[in-house]
Amino acid sequence: MAIVGYARVSTTDQSLEIQAEQLAAAGIDKLFQEKMSGVKRDRPQLVALLEYVREGDTVVVTKLDRIARSTKDLLDIVETLQRKGCAFRVLNINLDTSTPTGKLMLTMLGAIATFEREMMLERQAEGIAKAKAAGRYKGRKPTARSQAPAIQALAAQGLTRQAIAEKVGVGIASVYRVLREGKAAA
Repeated sequence: MAIVGYARVSTTDQSLEIQAEQLAAAGIDKLFQEKMSGVKRDRPQLVALLEYVREGDTVVVTKLDRIARSTKDLLDIVETLQRKGCAFRVLNINLDTSTPTGKLMLTMLGAIATFEREMMLERQAEGIAKAKAAGRYKGRKPTARSQAPAIQALAAQGLTRQAIAEKVGVGIASVYRVLREGKAAA
């Protein structure tokens, strides 16, 4: 049963030293650390930590925002840890999912996040309806269809569908759709 720490800062000019010291004081056995934006989901050291931990281990962070940028992200990470039989601790708020109180706090965070998301979606829908009624809402501009001439030209040059998608900056399904629509129109 290991105590595994995770420390992260957003930019390369920030220091991990304070977090590392706090985690060392918490008695960690191993430390994963990285200098990378928390918005990125594919943080290599976080992925390595999630692969490293085993049943009975505890993952410790100094603050919630060091491991996750959103409540959904946090809940996904904690769910992964729970599936592996690991506990999760946050030092600055004394959250520990190995205790009933810690589990309750995490569940409440999840409920609040769900509520916030539903309220935001409701406000968004109301705003869109109001803008449509006023004739100001046209919807999102289609990106792939506006790129149709470029997509068709690249296809005529013999590029693969994947290469076209990467070059133009659209999804591969959009490339197939534009080319299929182009054939139907011809």
